[in-house]
Amino acid sequence: MASQLLPLELVDKCVGSRIWVVMKSEKEFSGTLVGFDDYVNMVLEDVTEYESTGEQVKLEKILLNGNNICMLIPGGDGPSNAS
Repeated sequence: MASQLLPLELVDKCVGSRIWVVMKSEKEFSGTLVGFDDYVNMVLEDVTEYESTGEQVKLEKILLNGNNICMLIPGGDGPSNAS
């Protein structure tokens, strides 16, 4: 019998690690996951915000609303600038 890993268990394993968050809007964030709740609201620190224009903004800490998150990439460090 294969073991199952539920989505919130996977996110829980990512606490303290880098995570790449793709939002429903055109923004993406990469940072260290500090914590989250049952609604997948997330607190990240040492964050880089990636705009669709290619602009990057460094932030110390940010709270993301789980309703606006489209995708989570554990271990991800943001979109690649390689063409």
